[in-house]
Amino acid sequence: MPDSSTLILFASAALVLTATPGPDMLLIASRSVSQGRTAGLLTYFGIACGTYCHAIAAALGLAQLLKTVPAAYEMVRWAGCAYLLYLAIKTLRTGAFAGISTKAVPPMSKLRIFSEGLATNLLNPKMALFVLALFPQFTAPGSGSIILQMIVLATILNGVGFVVNGGVILIIGRAKNGMKLAPRFARVPNYFLAAVFAGLASRLALGGRG
Repeated sequence: MPDSSTLILFASAALVLTATPGPDMLLIASRSVSQGRTAGLLTYFGIACGTYCHAIAAALGLAQLLKTVPAAYEMVRWAGCAYLLYLAIKTLRTGAFAGISTKAVPPMSKLRIFSEGLATNLLNPKMALFVLALFPQFTAPGSGSIILQMIVLATILNGVGFVVNGGVILIIGRAKNGMKLAPRFARVPNYFLAAVFAGLASRLALGGRG
């Protein structure tokens, strides 16, 4: 296992990375606005689970495939774009979110919210390359199983991310608590969340391999 000084250094780097607003934080925040704190947490848990998958994939060499084979990278990238656009369209076609409108509307299932957070993370090849670039710097072949070391690092990253994003969820939850929108404004959160999905799709499509 990495020594304590290495883990502390990694935790410090993780704090800087997770505290910087990015696509994951934006998605979590938008879910919290549209569906409440539980949805925000479930979205985060889905993203965190995806981080474990990327860490294990990097340890097994799968992330290296995305780095060295352009066709594999492009396939995952465009699949991610298509999925995000699908979510944007589906959100626009959904009724007003419960807790926002004065009209009672069935909320989305917890499994669906978690799955969408997981899928958006897994279908982002840049996340795979990020893990591949960062994690190996804090591992050592002579310190035990590389897969176990990667899982430990992913756990630290997710733990720091939970604190940071949990704070975001709580702040948004308090601001939203008790808020009700008039019927004509009840679909505003739908438009906001759809714009987030479409923006993430555009970012992934236009970002290339850089």
